[in-house]
Order: sequence, then structure tokens, then C-alpha cells
Amino acid sequence: MLIEKEKIIDCLNNGGVIAYVTDTVWGLGCLPDNEQAVKKIYEIKKREAQKPLILMSNEIYNLLDYVKPIPKIGQILIKKYFPGALTLVTDKSEKTPDYITSAMPTVGIRIPDNEVFRQICEAIPNHVLATTSANLSHQPSAKTYEQALENMTGLADMIIPDYGYSAKGLESTVVGVMNNELRIFRQGEIVLDETLIK
Repeated sequence: MLIEKEKIIDCLNNGGVIAYVTDTVWGLGCLPDNEQAVKKIYEIKKREAQKPLILMSNEIYNLLDYVKPIPKIGQILIKKYFPGALTLVTDKSEKTPDYITSAMPTVGIRIPDNEVFRQICEAIPNHVLATTSANLSHQPSAKTYEQALENMTGLADMIIPDYGYSAKGLESTVVGVMNNELRIFRQGEIVLDETLIK
């Protein structure tokens, strides 16, 4: 598999928005330091301003500068479930812009377990994407390349094929770990019980 790395880099460096497969559902993303590109994602999705984006990468160490030291319980979850269908919400650092987090003091981070996504992140500057799902707000998430084309043709600047590495179709589980306390915001593919995680 040869993803079009140069094309993807050019698109993102020029403020573009790309659609791509992950292990859960299809994503829509841009470079996190490009405010105009982030605004474009909100416009494409008709997304409410108070709903934050998350940050995704191919390796956890690429995301560590964007967050404050992760509490022990968060580190346990990272060790157990990254890469995979878990989004960890934790306190952000000054490097994470307010326009990504809707001015909230926290940010979600995730490492998808998907080869195409991994190669995209390896190729791009800083190896991190500000991201959300590739669908219009309040509409179902795209689970296949065909659905991503249907949702994002004429909206995203580039829709990257999945090269056979398809999404499983169930959203990630979203868990908050602020003040070393666990809070489940959304049960997704990974089923968690906060009383069982120590």
C-alpha cells in the first residue's frame, strides 16, 4: 500500500481538510495549528461551536506535548487500550489551542489502530491531526469508504481510500481522567466499568 503522502502533506499544509479511515469510523481532520482549517471542519459539519475536536496520532509520545502530565489512571488506560478504540479526555497544555477544545480546559486524545491512519500520521508535520467524525452533525458516522464519499465529496479537500483497512463501524469509548478520577462520557467499542479500573 502506497498512500499519496506528498499530496496529503500539500493538502494539509495549505489549510486543507482530509477524510480518512480509522479503526472505528471515518474521520475528518486537519493540522491542529491551523485555525482556519479547524474552522473549515466546523463549517463542513455544521458543527456547534461548543463541541470540541480531539487530537489523534500514530504514537502517544506525539500527543504528550498537547496535554498536562496524565494521571496514573489515564496511564493505565493508555497502556491497556492504545492503540485502539478509546478516546482519553485529560487536561490540555498551553500547546493545545482553545479553538480545538471549544475553550474547555481539557482535550481528547486517541491512537487509532489502523494502518492507513498510521501511515498518514507518520507522513505529516508533527504527526498529529485535529479530528472528528466524517459526517454532518447529527447524522450517522461514515463507516465505509462509500459512505465517506457520500458525506464528504465536495466538502473535504481530499478523501483518502481505505486500501482494504476498513473501519469496524462502532465509535470509540470516551473517558475523562481529570484529577485522577475516571468519568465515562460515551460507551463505544471498548466497554468500560469505572468501578473496575484501579
